[in-house]
Amino acid sequence: MVHVQELVDEIARLLDASVTLEDRSFQLVAYGAQSGDIDAVREEVILRRRATDATRAHFEAYGIATAEGPVRIPAIAGVLGRVCVPLRHKGVTYGYLWLLDSGDLTDDRLKTVEPLVARAAATLARESQTRQVPLDDLFSANPDTRAASAADLEGPLVAMATRAAPGQVAALWTLPHDVRIDLTLTHPAFLVPAAQARDVARRIQDMYGTATGVGASRQDAADAWESWREALGALRVAEARKIPIAYWDDLGVYRYLVKLPHSELAALAAEAAPLGELAATVECYLDHGGHVQETAAALGVHRQTLYYRLGRAAEATGLNLADGRDRLVLHLALKASHL
Repeated sequence: MVHVQELVDEIARLLDASVTLEDRSFQLVAYGAQSGDIDAVREEVILRRRATDATRAHFEAYGIATAEGPVRIPAIAGVLGRVCVPLRHKGVTYGYLWLLDSGDLTDDRLKTVEPLVARAAATLARESQTRQVPLDDLFSANPDTRAASAADLEGPLVAMATRAAPGQVAALWTLPHDVRIDLTLTHPAFLVPAAQARDVARRIQDMYGTATGVGASRQDAADAWESWREALGALRVAEARKIPIAYWDDLGVYRYLVKLPHSELAALAAEAAPLGELAATVECYLDHGGHVQETAAALGVHRQTLYYRLGRAAEATGLNLADGRDRLVLHLALKASHL
């Protein structure tokens, strides 16, 4: 984002201050040359490309997310005083401009850079909006519509889905330029070149702070709708299992369970309902292929304790855990219960 960098450099020159520009999630977008003293916060942001959660919480406590103008944040031990200028455009905060303050940043001096601040906010807003393209035709149920929409796309491609909070603004402009984005679907949707999938998935999850589902790769762009459906299924599993990123190819049996109608999934999960608090023990046992020693070690219990719990589980469900068919039913039921 060279144009934003130029604005940051000009603000730093006019104010003779150390400047950094971060997006709303505190990821570094641009920074100016160092002027005067430096503290650990500026150093960590430049080196790590984002502020820590503790730093973010400290600054947000001063109300920067809703402030209409500059916020002065006093110095504390190890942290220099600074001015935070929210980058707001049409009522939405897209980022923050940070200025280390040695005491010379008067209100009058800050007013001299207001036009540059407004341009920076508008630039971030424009970058966020222009990165978005409609993907509904590509994910359409109509094969002709999909084929027409895919004409200019080259595979292999991967679809991704995440969950956004109401009014949330993510730093979409920081993603690679060949990532296609649509925020109008049931969930924020992304179409990503397969070679970049792992990196982009991590960045999306970091931006939104919620779960992200990743579909399998498709060589033909006209088949990207299949990857999108997989991404939605993977997102569902990620949220149910409380994992940050779920890749369709890594989901195992969940790839089949998420395709079941809700009524059938509920009926299957009901098989495990009598287990109650024993469910975690039985699932661990089955996940370890019925290996008692490994299961006991994983649970941190004595083998006799495990045998006792398994006996109670058999009584509760009426299923024989020594029978492969009963074990299969119960294992599937426990996985279904998570969904």
